[in-house]
Amino acid sequence: VQLVEFGGGSVQAGGSLRLSCEGSGYTYRSYCMAWFRQAPGKKREGVAAINDNGETSYADSVKGRFTISQDNAKNTLYLQMNSLKPEDTAMYYCAADRRWWLLLYSVEYNYWGQGTQVTVSS
Repeated sequence: VQLVEFGGGSVQAGGSLRLSCEGSGYTYRSYCMAWFRQAPGKKREGVAAINDNGETSYADSVKGRFTISQDNAKNTLYLQMNSLKPEDTAMYYCAADRRWWLLLYSVEYNYWGQGTQVTVSS
């Protein structure tokens, strides 16, 4: 399984970015995919998740600002990030797992991308 993230960059506070994660090498009927982030000196935290049932979960800190979606035909996961804040600055990782119920209940996903940096300046 390979996951490759795209779309990170530097923006000013209030701006928007869209992250993409292209997946390959898996054809599971049941799955969960998620975005995590990790800032320097902090633990990795869940941002948003979606499973094959279309069920989504968001961290409280991003609710109303971030939207997770997927394009199954393209095997691509997205994270639309609006109204970005300096505290959103982190390395963002895409993750996938066959356990469809994981959502943001655990960080123990089996497959991870290499990460893409998001920097928000004030």
